[in-house]
Amino acid sequence: MKGLEKEFLKSKKMMVLAIAAAVLLVLCLAFYAYQRYQAPERVITRYLEAVNQRDYERMYALISPESQETYTKDAFIERNKNIYEGVEAKNLTLNEVYFREKDPSGITVLSCDWTMDTLAGPIKNGHFILFTKENFLSPNRIIWDSSMIFSMLKDGDKVSVVSKEGERGSILDRNGNPLAAKGPVKIIALVPGKMNAETKDADIAALASLLAITPEEIQGALSAGWVTDDTFVPIKTLASVDAELTHDLFAIPGVLIEDDSARTYPYGEKAAHLVGYVQGISAEELAEKKGEGYSESSQIGKTGLERLYEGRLKGEVGATITIGVTLSNGNISTQVVGSKSPVRGEDVKTTIDAGLQTALYDQLAGDKGASVAMNPKTGEVLALVSTPSYDPSAFVQGMSEEAWQAISTDPATPLQNRFEATYTPGSTFKPITGAIGLKTGAFKADDDFGPSGLIWQKDAGWGDFNITTLQEYPGSANLENALVYSDNIYFAKAALKIGGEPFAKELTALGFGERLPFDLDLTPSKISQSGTFESEGQLAASGFGQGEVLVNPLHLATIYTAFTGDGSMVKPVLEYTDDAQAEYWKPQVLDSAVSETIRNDLIQVVENPEGTGHDAQIEGLSIAGKTGTAEIKATQTDATGTELGWFAAFTADPATAKPLMVVSIVEDVKDRGGSHYVVPKVKAVMEGYR
Repeated sequence: MKGLEKEFLKSKKMMVLAIAAAVLLVLCLAFYAYQRYQAPERVITRYLEAVNQRDYERMYALISPESQETYTKDAFIERNKNIYEGVEAKNLTLNEVYFREKDPSGITVLSCDWTMDTLAGPIKNGHFILFTKENFLSPNRIIWDSSMIFSMLKDGDKVSVVSKEGERGSILDRNGNPLAAKGPVKIIALVPGKMNAETKDADIAALASLLAITPEEIQGALSAGWVTDDTFVPIKTLASVDAELTHDLFAIPGVLIEDDSARTYPYGEKAAHLVGYVQGISAEELAEKKGEGYSESSQIGKTGLERLYEGRLKGEVGATITIGVTLSNGNISTQVVGSKSPVRGEDVKTTIDAGLQTALYDQLAGDKGASVAMNPKTGEVLALVSTPSYDPSAFVQGMSEEAWQAISTDPATPLQNRFEATYTPGSTFKPITGAIGLKTGAFKADDDFGPSGLIWQKDAGWGDFNITTLQEYPGSANLENALVYSDNIYFAKAALKIGGEPFAKELTALGFGERLPFDLDLTPSKISQSGTFESEGQLAASGFGQGEVLVNPLHLATIYTAFTGDGSMVKPVLEYTDDAQAEYWKPQVLDSAVSETIRNDLIQVVENPEGTGHDAQIEGLSIAGKTGTAEIKATQTDATGTELGWFAAFTADPATAKPLMVVSIVEDVKDRGGSHYVVPKVKAVMEGYR
């Protein structure tokens, strides 16, 4: 028994020793890990991570107790926050540790460098960082002073940042003409000390009248806290000043006119809705674009192409970071920490033809309307016009409250972008109905639907609802004659022959209910409010472009491109490329035979003396087109409604050197000739373009 007891005691002793050894090993490993974690290299890495995260409290916790006695937490946070955020420091990274030494006093010296990205580009700093620890088991802590931020920075020195935005790129038309660019402007200013005190109020009133602003706006500028008697106080910026205005302005004591440069729009109101304008960045935009190089003084694209291409047009900010060092004699020595030159933004060349844009605008000036023009072979959009319009420079140069109220409450709604909207297409929709009928086999082009007179309904089940057309015509009621004479009844019957579901399906295939694949955001065309035809009457009316059908002008133009070739709808494009080749949004949406039939019939709409578009005929140029007068009224018997006038036309000869598609719409053409008010306007543009 004694032998067994000895063996048990021996094994128990061995187990205790093994456990003790294991515990000791774990403690040693833990101590080793702790020492590694607290190594100066690890501490400085955690410190830089805290800077990147803007965690100033964590940074403060990593500095030594002695440093914390020298710098209160609030003072430490304020200095670091102001400098790091002022220079927009980020991505602080420890690059290399050169050596680590420990002096007899127990202070560890770490020689290293790290880089940071700033407004002035990457900045590399070499550092000798001092670390201390209270005892063997204590963590290493940084002995901190301002050189931790920049190696040359001392406590009390000031860091300054001067930034300069890169020049904004230009927006160009296809021929290199500037649609938006930096250009000369005139700054109208006042020097308070040179004003006549006795006539000051009258002079301010006269100046306000000349500049179309209020006297209160001028008084507000003059009363700013920074204004002195000798200050040049800007009052308004003008694109130009003619001789008469110059004379009148200089007649007012204290007025000065100074040359400057700013964003200008050479085509003004003719391209305002297309090009858009820039304006001072809002607080919301500044917050949204934080870190993208914008400041409170930045201008940003608000509408149109200026907004669309903002990311490319915007220049890259340049900056210089300096340290103001106070010398022993009290003078300030400026040391450059980092510098980066501003970079000009990209120029964007568009497919727009400024001459065509101008011609279409001039034709519609004075009307409420829209025009689109494109190359039907390549899809290049050549013009996008909305009338009435506005001067985009007024937004850039500063618009008075009075001017804003006038333009925003104008009943003609000049701020409305009409080429973005959708409209009842009227008879311009008839070629689409005809094409769908041929494609689906619902009828053939030479089928005679028979005479129907000027008023028709399918049966008595329609009640008071009926279809009317404007004229009877000789010959059969086939597709060609129906297009030439714009027969509403034929196309109502055509829609019924196609049927509601097949008609809706084919319109969907043509892009109805779908966003146009275009850089600018246009309202999608739609079949109806519900997306279907709710009744036979609605289906019949939709066949000739009434009902609830709504079409965007550019979408209508892209559908018509299917009639110019093999039945494919081109994708509209807005950015210019050399040797542009067509991309197809809807390839082979019609077969070539259907496309050819509709094209030939639309040629007859113009060339046939009885055709509704005959006034668009141009000698030596084959034109195909379709007129449309859309009725906008509450009920079928409403006599107070208005009308929209449409004309969609394209060059029909496949060999033409300058293919052109134009779709124009004018509102309120009732008693002005309906669509016939629009036809000569489109004709004049097409004739001048060839």
